[in-house]
Amino acid sequence: MNRKINVLFRHRSMEMGGVEKVILSLLENLNKDKFDISFLVSLYQGELRNQIPKYVRYLKMNSGREDFSKNPVLHKIQLVLRNLKIRFFDRFQKISDRFYLDKEYDIEIASTYADFAPVLNSSNRKSKKIGWFHSDITFPKLQPAVPQILNQIPQFDYFIFGSQQTKDILTKTYPDLELPENQVILNAIPIDEVKQKAAEFVPDFATADPVFVAVGRLHSRKGFRKLTEVHSELIKDGFLHKIFIIGDGEEKENLENLINDLNVEKSFILLGSLLNPYPYVKNADFFIMPSESEGWPLIVAEALILQKPILATAVGGIPEMIEHKENGYLINYDSQEIYNGMKEFLTNKDLIQHLGKNLEKAEDLFDNQKIFDAVEQIITNLAKN
Repeated sequence: MNRKINVLFRHRSMEMGGVEKVILSLLENLNKDKFDISFLVSLYQGELRNQIPKYVRYLKMNSGREDFSKNPVLHKIQLVLRNLKIRFFDRFQKISDRFYLDKEYDIEIASTYADFAPVLNSSNRKSKKIGWFHSDITFPKLQPAVPQILNQIPQFDYFIFGSQQTKDILTKTYPDLELPENQVILNAIPIDEVKQKAAEFVPDFATADPVFVAVGRLHSRKGFRKLTEVHSELIKDGFLHKIFIIGDGEEKENLENLINDLNVEKSFILLGSLLNPYPYVKNADFFIMPSESEGWPLIVAEALILQKPILATAVGGIPEMIEHKENGYLINYDSQEIYNGMKEFLTNKDLIQHLGKNLEKAEDLFDNQKIFDAVEQIITNLAKN
């Protein structure tokens, strides 16, 4: 009997996000009879940290913020000690690997570009290394990391792009970059799970006005600041509606201050991070994603599955899922275009009816088994070589 292939996924932490959901989907669906899977996190933290399947060997390098003391002084001391430990293990990864890994792996997978270094610097020189890339290489705030990313990519044995756009923009921007063997593999969508969770409850939006819902980390690139300002302008111009944002992050305080400054506290609501955002998406009138940059956002696919009219910026892999004015509405990352798009959704009933009819076939876009089969084939072929 052939032994199982030992596979190690490395990732920073399990905050709620698209990449984290992709990781969970793979951990849950890769063939357990063929692969012995381990998952190593640098930080045992995030809303999804306890969602890892029981049959996966779960390796945790550092405690998460959830485990820190509520005492502010002790909390700060714990944070400093954790940062020192992280720096030490980053510098001396051989010690880290010896301490946390109890076996040698055939395959090591970097789930995002932030995980490239620990995979490529693995003390196990025999393992085959897979890099996974979901980002737009031209995104301004990514630029400080780009030289290192470009140096790292050719070192992988295999490279996976999360969308065709991600690959195209990389090869167009850096045509001389030597790519390893690679493939575009879209993110799997847990269709039945999304629909089941969406039916768990009906949220009370406490309004008769149309409702937009957005889901995403409160990060500057998500465009929520622009959305807040556009929302205020639309309200002033008489286009009444309400917006609910599901997510948490470093921009929370800035957004709360802006919401207060614009006096839209009752119509622009930050709900925080929720383990189950799907009832809000299902029961809203519209879904909106005003991002400055994206990879292949899983939540857009999930909103399509829930047959929700989507207004989104034409960035990353979004145009691979949405055809303008057919199953959604695409705009540029521009305040006036966000305004015009939202106004169109609020006033053009024929458009919304047309989108709704086409969204009845949304599930046809996604073939999860094909995705899992492709990943399994890559791992199996690399392990054989």
